[in-house]
Amino acid sequence: MMSDNSYVELLVARKVSPLMLCLKYLLIVLAAFSFLLGFLGNIIFIIIFIAFAVGVYFVSLNASIEYEYQYCEREITVDKILNKSRRKKVATFEVERMEAFAPSKSYHLDEYRNKDSYRKLDFSSGIENQPDTTYTMYYDGREKVIFEPNKEFVDAIKNVAPRKVFTD
Repeated sequence: MMSDNSYVELLVARKVSPLMLCLKYLLIVLAAFSFLLGFLGNIIFIIIFIAFAVGVYFVSLNASIEYEYQYCEREITVDKILNKSRRKKVATFEVERMEAFAPSKSYHLDEYRNKDSYRKLDFSSGIENQPDTTYTMYYDGREKVIFEPNKEFVDAIKNVAPRKVFTD
């Protein structure tokens, strides 16, 4: 059995959005085209090239997203990793304030499903797996959080909150 101060870390890659991928390549083509037109001596095309190049940078950052879940000391932390290079802390959840944590299609979550007051946060891969591997956590009466944890991560949380965590 694990102790309260266990540490579990998990990395989940988000599915690449086809729209972001298309936008990235479109901006690259437009940047190249405006760069070539800039050689004709028109300064406006150089400015447009710079704008497209900046657009390519920001779109490529958001095209590849990974979520890192960390459980440590009764706290779940979620970091968003952009393009495998930039890390941003997205959320922190205290296990004591968690209402329920169960597989997304579990009957244990039925009493929460019809409530519209929850803000939805999705930190899963976005891929529909069969069977469904996502877990939903209802947190502090305000948030519905979707994770895609492994067994070790679920067991670590269940160890400190056995009445709130379901694995059916």
